[in-house]
Amino acid sequence: MKRIRRSGFTMSYLVVILALMLLLFAMLLPAIFQARMRATEIQSINNLKQIGLACHTYADANNSNFPMGSDKNNYSALATLLPFIELQNVYNDIDFTKPLDDKANDKARKVQVKIYLSPVDPVATVKDDLGATNYLFCAGSKPMLKGNNGPISHDAPVSLGNITNGRGTSNVILAGETLKGDNGTKAVDVKRQHVGLKKEALKDIKEEAGVQDWKDGKNIVGDRGASWMDGRFLQTTFTGTRLPNAAEPDVNCEGLGGLSALRSLDGRIRLLYCDGHVSTATKKIEMKVWKGITDYQSQDTSTPP
Repeated sequence: MKRIRRSGFTMSYLVVILALMLLLFAMLLPAIFQARMRATEIQSINNLKQIGLACHTYADANNSNFPMGSDKNNYSALATLLPFIELQNVYNDIDFTKPLDDKANDKARKVQVKIYLSPVDPVATVKDDLGATNYLFCAGSKPMLKGNNGPISHDAPVSLGNITNGRGTSNVILAGETLKGDNGTKAVDVKRQHVGLKKEALKDIKEEAGVQDWKDGKNIVGDRGASWMDGRFLQTTFTGTRLPNAAEPDVNCEGLGGLSALRSLDGRIRLLYCDGHVSTATKKIEMKVWKGITDYQSQDTSTPP
């Protein structure tokens, strides 16, 4: 009987196929990466738009007023907005009559609200017992939260009419995306850590504040955006006092105000405006323009980025 020889792949043939597959994968990898980046960017933009819609729905129910940056117990605007993003159950778990860190609020304090987290930021949480956020509301162009000129006030609610009659809702930042802290206490990267000073330092604070502390590795904190429930400075509130992605560190004066910059990994800063639209700033912004778009009372006619 004749022996039938079966044809098959030779080792060299398999090596060639494998090499071609690896080459094809290498060619497709950048496209896959770009597609994933685009998807996360779209999700972050959608998060900001939902926050903006919640603010406007809140305003419709509250005499055209935006929510305040914090109440007497420092609960944030993000906490106030929970019923307007279909999280009434989480809102009900908060006892607003008690301090933020009261045991009664343990359950709500730990909740991770998906809309409040940017998929662009690889740091998921800052502290294990707190739900974090990447979206901070604009308190204004001045360092101190009290008496500031932003749309999310810490003194009294700001109405849409006041903003419209000022700089205009399409020209004033309502909120911005930033990177969370990493809970670090060493000066490694201003994108993740900042300088914490006493509240007395807030009076007549200078542009160079925090720079020497950063160089000396003193008073370093890494809790930016640690809690969406907390309305204090650098938790859910920022001021237009440093340009986006500034080389200088943020400075927090016991949650009452300070110097801050919105920060990103790729230089792209997503901004939510008071009329609800979102734009992505990719170029360096002049300080005059930046202060103008964080101050609803400003009459500066510069075009927002």
